[in-house]
Amino acid sequence: MTDQESQHDPSRRFESFETLAIHAGQEPDALTGAVVPPIYQVSTYKQDGVGGLRGGYEYSRSANPTRTALEENLAALEGGRRGLAFASGLAAEDCLLRTLLVPGDHVVIPNDAYGGTFRLISKVAERWGVEWSVADTSDAAAVRAALRPRTKLVWVETPSNPLLGITDIAAMADIARTAGARLVVDNTFASPYLQQPLALGADVVVHSTTKYMGGHSDVIGGALVVGDAGLADELAFHQNAMGAVAGPFDAWLVLRGIKTLAVRMDRHSANATRVAELLAAHPKVTQVFYPGLPGHPGHEVAAKQMRAFGGMVSFRVAGGEEAAVAVCDRAELFTLGESLGGVESLIEHPGRMTHASAAGSALEVPGDLIRLSVGIEAVDDLLADLTRALA
Repeated sequence: MTDQESQHDPSRRFESFETLAIHAGQEPDALTGAVVPPIYQVSTYKQDGVGGLRGGYEYSRSANPTRTALEENLAALEGGRRGLAFASGLAAEDCLLRTLLVPGDHVVIPNDAYGGTFRLISKVAERWGVEWSVADTSDAAAVRAALRPRTKLVWVETPSNPLLGITDIAAMADIARTAGARLVVDNTFASPYLQQPLALGADVVVHSTTKYMGGHSDVIGGALVVGDAGLADELAFHQNAMGAVAGPFDAWLVLRGIKTLAVRMDRHSANATRVAELLAAHPKVTQVFYPGLPGHPGHEVAAKQMRAFGGMVSFRVAGGEEAAVAVCDRAELFTLGESLGGVESLIEHPGRMTHASAAGSALEVPGDLIRLSVGIEAVDDLLADLTRALA
């Protein structure tokens, strides 16, 4: 890159996350000067002679300027070599699995994970010969014991979904590397503002951009970010060959959400801390899962590798599953619904909703568990709503 080119590349001039979130991959439009990247709602592009591509674009499954802007932004925020944007988080995971695994290969998955990830590996990948086993990824010895000669991936969520478990990413990277495997970290709950797994030794970062990256419950998307150029090329080949890419409008919506990611995550984290403290002191709550609480078993590790502790809180209630369902039904400001990471607060019953596919497995969640996605409303209103719902 020339000096002149670097003067027009914000990611080369600025290193602060907040500035990169707004500017990386998003130079003003060369044609009009628009400060927001246009939505290139186009399928194909004029070629200057056979094979003469203007700007490298020929067909929008292979590449689209709006998606390119998002992918460059994602890479900058995670400190990676390349970002790849997909139609959903599961589409990103599917591309990763099919790129890196062949029949007979083995994956270690966490004993607490997103239900869709478990379903994809146990019900889909297993059918074409991928083997898997479960381990508590907060326990290094348990992960080592789960490794096999053909282990190719160690899969981690931290914080995990829905029990907010914490895994030491740097320690897990050493274990995977020693075993000749790659470490995959689902960074959806933390977002790159709170945690950057590649800097801690991970090989691949996975996101559901539906969640905190988009931030407004109005888009479905996913992403992979990697630091190795060769791996990036392999994933990009399969992304194009399989075709589950982010559409231009969806890419634009995620870009729009990312601009406010830092300020939103600060507010999510502050509100969640207050919510967790209220729940920890409530007589009808038997256990609270939030890494920001000093009593959380992963608190010290989380404090070491995260900027703050995020907006997700889970808790168990006295009275069992029916009591938990009743609390979900009584909440008003906390909307009963699946998903997470939007500006509005959500409440759900994982056992009957997001994690129903894990029933009867090693990943089954307690029936008395409730998961909160704490939004950015006035925190006193959120506390009052939970107090009423628990009454």
